[in-house]
This record gives sequence, structure tokens and C-alpha cells, in this order.
Amino acid sequence: MSLFGALFTGVSALTAQSQSIAMISNNIANVNTTGYKRSDAAFSSLVTAETRTARYTPGSVVANREQRITQQGAIQQTNSSTDVSLSGNGFFVVQQAPTGLQETYYTRAGSFSENSQGFLVNTAGYYLMGWPLDVDGNLPAGQAQLSSLQPVDVAFLGGLTRATTEGELALNLDSEQEPVAYPVGVAEASQFTRGLRVYDTLGSAQDIEFQFIKSTTPTETATSTILGGGLEGDDVIVGTVAGVNAGDSFDINISGQTDSFTISATDTVQDVLNRINSSLAIGPFVLSEIDDNGQITIKAKELNEALTITDTVGTPMNGAPGVGFNIATAAAPAINAATDIYPDNGGLGLLNTPNTEGWWNLRIINSSTGNVEGTRYINFNPDGSLNAAPDAEGETKISLTNINWGNGSEFQDIDVQIGAFTQFAGQYNVVFSDQNGAELGLRTGVEIDKDGIVIARFSNGQTSDLYKLPVSTFTAPNALAESSGNVYSETSESGSFNLREAGQGGAGLVQGSTVEASNVDLADEFSKMIITQRAYSAGTKVISTADEMTEELLRLR
Repeated sequence: MSLFGALFTGVSALTAQSQSIAMISNNIANVNTTGYKRSDAAFSSLVTAETRTARYTPGSVVANREQRITQQGAIQQTNSSTDVSLSGNGFFVVQQAPTGLQETYYTRAGSFSENSQGFLVNTAGYYLMGWPLDVDGNLPAGQAQLSSLQPVDVAFLGGLTRATTEGELALNLDSEQEPVAYPVGVAEASQFTRGLRVYDTLGSAQDIEFQFIKSTTPTETATSTILGGGLEGDDVIVGTVAGVNAGDSFDINISGQTDSFTISATDTVQDVLNRINSSLAIGPFVLSEIDDNGQITIKAKELNEALTITDTVGTPMNGAPGVGFNIATAAAPAINAATDIYPDNGGLGLLNTPNTEGWWNLRIINSSTGNVEGTRYINFNPDGSLNAAPDAEGETKISLTNINWGNGSEFQDIDVQIGAFTQFAGQYNVVFSDQNGAELGLRTGVEIDKDGIVIARFSNGQTSDLYKLPVSTFTAPNALAESSGNVYSETSESGSFNLREAGQGGAGLVQGSTVEASNVDLADEFSKMIITQRAYSAGTKVISTADEMTEELLRLR
């Protein structure tokens, strides 16, 4: 039995080495195949006797295939923007056809190009699958399921238009501009105008005009009516203003806070104004000064403050002769006093106490129709920055809603960021303007970035994120079943797929304009070939020797 067993053992050696040389030849044949993963022969023995005291019977050998799928191939740069490779764990998801019920395959061969229908396919004809992205770049629901994937289609037969949804202006307004009386009339000429070009849903260019007019404060204000005006700060009130005598006094009440003031024989105009402004009771809420006409003004700082000036001894303030405010209560504010919210602006509110010298009227004009899309009052802090509270997203913007361009396009909503508005002395200046819309553009290229996002570029300078490539991982990737076209399918030994975003959860990193080379090492394969050849020769020698021994046995008489 041992002699014939030796023959069988030799035959098994030849079979195993034949399997080994087949794997080596396949590895060498695919040395230039993108993403190819080599296979090695792993030999194991088969024995027929399990104890050392039993009569020995020769066993045999079997060659098992071991896939080296997890072994990384070299990453090579290419000139194609749709080539893509994975550095690390995972596979791209592919299908054999873009429609119908298709088996899902997994591959590391990332040499993709656009076919005649606009789909990305690799050199074996497999269609690349990805998560479709919405207009905000969000992934679809149920992204862990294969049903969330679609064939990557980069065809844009009609090009791309993008309606403007956001814009931004950065500009400076001249703080030394002479203000006009509040409220600003609709016929008041603009002191500074800036246009912003946007795009409607049809891709047509539209212009919005931003007209600025500096305004006196919309808070309650009392202004003197001294005949001729012309007061200066160092003028002594008694003797300069007719009808005002030493010892005259008056009260100022601002929303329940009251302080009394008495005029002495030596008080200058500025002395009285300083006492009003520094009053602990009302000073934080009013501002008194001499205007450009030499008239005394007392202004409420807050929009929701009511201002009252009452003479208590003589008539130093109200009536004539005297300073001549001629009012008991100043003009009521027009801006929402309860919430300090600018009117018609989508909820933009004040961040700080209003600066009485920092008010501007802003008119927004639809240039196509001439319609006023809104009138707003904006305020600037004493340091020149915009006095506006950011919203929940940290943005300072005004919202234009339901804009009708009059050309049949959809009504449009546009948010305009104004956080970069400033008010400094000097020339009006536009720092920059920007918006996110675009006219019609034809596709000029497609690329895949480091996050696995498929991006289309257009002749109008815009880009569009179309898909995000998932990276499928497995518990035991070396146990996947190989199929023609350098693809793999799931098996019970490999474990179930997990769709992950690149670089997350152990998934590898995506690299655009590169491919992963075969992980075959020619020097190693040639070395194994020599060993396999010698082992095969040794196996044939065993068979020939056993044959000669059998022949000797048959000669016995």
C-alpha cells in the first residue's frame, strides 16, 4: 500500500504545484491590471494515519488559494480627473448595468470614465454607484442600504443655471454725510447707491439696487426753535437766550426716569448739556447736543423711550421767549418700539443701544420692475460697525422675499449678508459684492475630490456636487468571491457590507486623479515560479522512482 500510496502522493504533489503555477501565471498576467489583488498558493497536508505506532501510509498535499485583497497596491497619478483610488480599507460599489435588478459588486479598480450615456464606468464596463446629493449637499435617507445608491450620471444635456439664494455686500458709508429729516420720504434722492447682480430661476441676470440715505434719529427728539439759532457751546445762556433767567429750572422725563436742572447765571450752553448727558437718572437714555444749525437737541437713545421736557420755574425750555422747544412730548418713534426690530427686514434686530448719529435709511429697488422690495433703517455703533444682532445661525442679513422679476421666472427669496457694512468718515467705498447664482453654463469637466464627491464644473464658473462615493467595508475582505472584471462579491465568510463615508469608521481615504496599481511583485513571483518548478520536478521524480520500484516488484518470480 505504501508503494502505490507514494504514487498517489506524487500525483497530488503535481496537482498542487500545478495549482500554484496557475496562480503565479495569473498574477504575472495581471501585473499591470488596475486594482488587481494577487493570490498565493497555501499548501496543506492530508494524512491517512493519525498515530506514530500505526503502519505508515503516505498522505497527499492540497493547494489552497489565499487572496491578498487587503494588501495595498501603489497609488499612481493619472491625467484623468475621474480616476479614483482608495488608500486603506474598503471598496468602490459597482453594478453591471445602470437599470434593472442588478447584483452589486465591489472593486478597487478605480479607472472610471464617462460612457456615451454620461455614466461613469471602469475599463471592465462596471457602473460606479454613489449617493445622490441634494442641492444643499446632503446625503439621502437610508444611506446604509444599497437601495440609497444610484449609478453616477454626469450628463448635463441642458447645462446648469443656478438661481441666487444668498448675496453679500461689504461697503462703507460716509459718517460725515449730512442727514435728512426722519422719516425719509419715498421721493428723497439717494445719497449713495450700490447695485448687486443676481440670477433668477431662468438664468437671467437681474439687478437689485441698494440706496442709502443718512437720516436723523427715529427715536423721540426735541429740537429748540431759538430765533436765528446760532448757539455755540461757550455761550452763557443767561443773556444769550432771551427770556431765560438765573434760577429757571426744568425737568426731563424719559420713560419714568426724571431729573431736574437749574440754570445759573454763569452756565454756558455746554455746561447744561454736560449735566444732562452725565445725569445718573436720565444720562444713559438721552443725548443732548448742539446741531449744525446752532439749535439745542435732546434725543432719546432707545427706540421705546418716551421723552418729556417740562418747565418748573420760568420758561427756560418750552415756549417763547426761551429755548423754545414748544412741545411737551417729542415725536413718537416709527421703528418697532417693543422689540427694537428694524421694520420689514426679516427680524434683524439691534445688538446695542442705538447710536443716534448712526441711522441710515436703506431702500432696496428691483431694477427690472422698479418696485421697492423693502425699506429698512439700519444703525451703526459709535465705532463704525453695524449695530445688528446676528440670527441663530450667526448671520447678519436682510431677507428679500417673493421677488417678482416680471419675466415669468419663479418668485425668488434672497438673503443678503450685511455684516460687513461700516460707517466711517471718508469716501463711500464698496469693498466687495458676491452672490451664489449663475447664468446658463455648459459642463466643462468632472472631477472626484478627496471626500469622494463627484463634482461637475461649468462654463459659467459654477460647480455642482452631484454624488458622494460610498466606501464599502467588510469584516473579512480576503474571503470575498472574485469575479471577472476585477470585482468581488459578498460571501458568508466575508461578512456583510458596510457603506461608509471615506475616512470614517475605518474606511479608506479617496484620492482623485489616481489609480491603485496591482499589488503583484514580479521579483517575488519569479522566485516562487522557480521553487514551484523544482517542486514539480521533484514530484515527477517521486512518481518515476515509485514506477521503477513497482516494475522491480513485477519482475519477481
